[in-house]
Amino acid sequence: MMRTDWRDHDWQLIHTIPQSPTLHMALDDVLTHEVGAGRRKPTLRIWEWAAPAVVIGRFQSLRNEVDADAASRHGIEVVRRVSGGGAMFIEPGNTITYSIYAPQSLVKGLSFQEAYAFLDAWVLEALAELGIKAWYQPLNDITSEGGKIAGAAQVHRGGAVLHHVTMAYDIDASKMLDVLRIGREKLSDKGTTSAAKRVDPLRSQTGLPREAVIARMIATFRRLHGLADDHVRADELVQAEALAQTKFSSPAWIADVA
Repeated sequence: MMRTDWRDHDWQLIHTIPQSPTLHMALDDVLTHEVGAGRRKPTLRIWEWAAPAVVIGRFQSLRNEVDADAASRHGIEVVRRVSGGGAMFIEPGNTITYSIYAPQSLVKGLSFQEAYAFLDAWVLEALAELGIKAWYQPLNDITSEGGKIAGAAQVHRGGAVLHHVTMAYDIDASKMLDVLRIGREKLSDKGTTSAAKRVDPLRSQTGLPREAVIARMIATFRRLHGLADDHVRADELVQAEALAQTKFSSPAWIADVA
């Protein structure tokens, strides 16, 4: 297999109505598989969230990461994704999330660290165009002088690579610390004020509405790599909805790592 470049592929954009946390998990699973099987062209998907969530990594302990009582009190659903990495605290208007579904040829020969940086170089450029000097903090954080902006996760399966990123547009730091145990431990000696500093929202750095940041990201990707508007196919949605109701909603999956 020869290494390919971005422009060797016909990139598609999916940016649709808000969807449930479990459906997002399932769409990642299905779309990665479809690209790997050659039934879907490489795709960039911008997520819209229908509800708040905590997304934990594939290998994280539910009990160690999440205060279940606090999550329930705040009406926050806890879901587990197919990739590794850390827990993400999601609120619909405060988060920018995207996935890249690419053939493995795009990252062939790259180390994990190189693949992370390579797949998000376009985002650093988009942020630079918005006046934010951002860089990759190995292995999987995008950070800036104002603090961490985003966390990435990645998994290779069935001939494709799934790379997804959650960016903090705005953040309710006290709620996040209420729900995520790990954040609490890291920050307990520093007080919650530094929690807000550790993850510095894009809103404070850009002064722009969330939609304007997303529009700039899409425009930058389109300029650098090419991008045609697309949608989730009916058969993909049927598969994803079935998986959302079975696998991704099941207590066995969510609590898989006790």
